[in-house]
Amino acid sequence: MKEYLTLRLPADLARALARRAKAERASKSALVREAVSRYLAPSLSPSEGARVVTGRDLLARWSTMPHLTPQEADDFAKDIAAAREAVPPVRSAWE
Repeated sequence: MKEYLTLRLPADLARALARRAKAERASKSALVREAVSRYLAPSLSPSEGARVVTGRDLLARWSTMPHLTPQEADDFAKDIAAAREAVPPVRSAWE
């Protein structure tokens, strides 16, 4: 059963939510559900709706994941480090 919630947001936060929803082509409700789910996920037990991932699930996903050689992984890590240094820090929407 779904429950409904009315949420009041400051104007700047509401605009940020609307922009994100438009950019991701998702509803604002879907984004808020995802945010609340991520916020509460550590405190949820499996009986409260958190998905249990089994070893079989992980094995099935492992075969579909790309595998890097040690050299490729090292090069990738260096590329990420270089990119982080090249990009200026992003200000939080909460500031």
